[in-house]
Amino acid sequence: MRRFWIFVLTLLISPAFAATERTGDVIDGTPVIERLDAGDLTAGQVHRFWVRVTDNAIGQGWHIPVIVIRGAKPGPRLLLTAAIHGDELSGVDVIHRLAAKLDPAILSGTVIAVPGLNSIGLIHRSRGFTPGDGKDGWNLNRLMPGKNDPGADIGERYAHALWTRLLRPNADVAIDLHTQSRGTAYVMYAFASTARARAMANLIGPDIIKLDPGVKGSIETELVNDGVPAITLELGRPEMFDPVMIGRALDGIARVMADLKMTALDSAPPLTTKPYIGNKIVPVRVSRGGFATLRAELGADVKKGDIVATIADPFGRIVETIRAPESGRINTIATDPLRDPGDMVMRIVFTSDDPKCREGC
Repeated sequence: MRRFWIFVLTLLISPAFAATERTGDVIDGTPVIERLDAGDLTAGQVHRFWVRVTDNAIGQGWHIPVIVIRGAKPGPRLLLTAAIHGDELSGVDVIHRLAAKLDPAILSGTVIAVPGLNSIGLIHRSRGFTPGDGKDGWNLNRLMPGKNDPGADIGERYAHALWTRLLRPNADVAIDLHTQSRGTAYVMYAFASTARARAMANLIGPDIIKLDPGVKGSIETELVNDGVPAITLELGRPEMFDPVMIGRALDGIARVMADLKMTALDSAPPLTTKPYIGNKIVPVRVSRGGFATLRAELGADVKKGDIVATIADPFGRIVETIRAPESGRINTIATDPLRDPGDMVMRIVFTSDDPKCREGC
């Protein structure tokens, strides 16, 4: 029996059960940690840390910011993440504004907010995790929960550190904030793969909710697979702070927090948007290279066969007319008119009657 309790005590103090680990370093007045346990921070306060994720090629650390608003009263842990793709920026400002206005003295539960998961991508203004020679690197949102075995590369190790030391241990509910990437634009758009995630997406009030089985290695999918309700929320265009999208996202997160009883029920604005709900996406592509002119706007409802774009040659002559392959709503457009053969000009979300797509394809 004595050996049993020694074994239990060893487990309790082992790294698998470790609390917040401070390195003792400070960057511009902000303490550095290697692991976060929001539950061991002082209640009723806002805490800010740099998280040292891993080493870089010259032996220094890659650091990312985390803001923890620890409520004075108990409640759920809401994880908010942004900029896992380094050119998708509006979610960063959503987190900054939310952190500035939340009062931990009246908050029930904890908000763990990470305004910049991909520090390397942000530095390079790159979608990918690009630690080396500047080429667009790994898609971190396909690498979760990462790997830390001897054969793992830097992208897998970085993802593993994020997952095991920051994201998964601090999430009861999660919203991963994105935009489209360079050369494209979204409406306000949510992916949801479970009934609870769909309810949360509806509270956000996006233009479109895509029922979706998820993508292996994404934050949303891996959290859902681990029992955490999570959605991916897309906020328009890349490489900018879009004030309209940011304001709508803040209103939506306020409704989610009120529903979770983290804030007062009357603290959130009423829901006014009724989302279009689809279960499948079709890309609309060109077969001729040239200059694309969109004939249907982002967010527009289209019918199968409608003209949605044309391609002109260098003299302005129309060489191709593109029609909608399905009836639905335009959720994505290409913002760059120059198109190679096979390039996408838009995507349309629609509802397929295929039984296999009932919960999303």
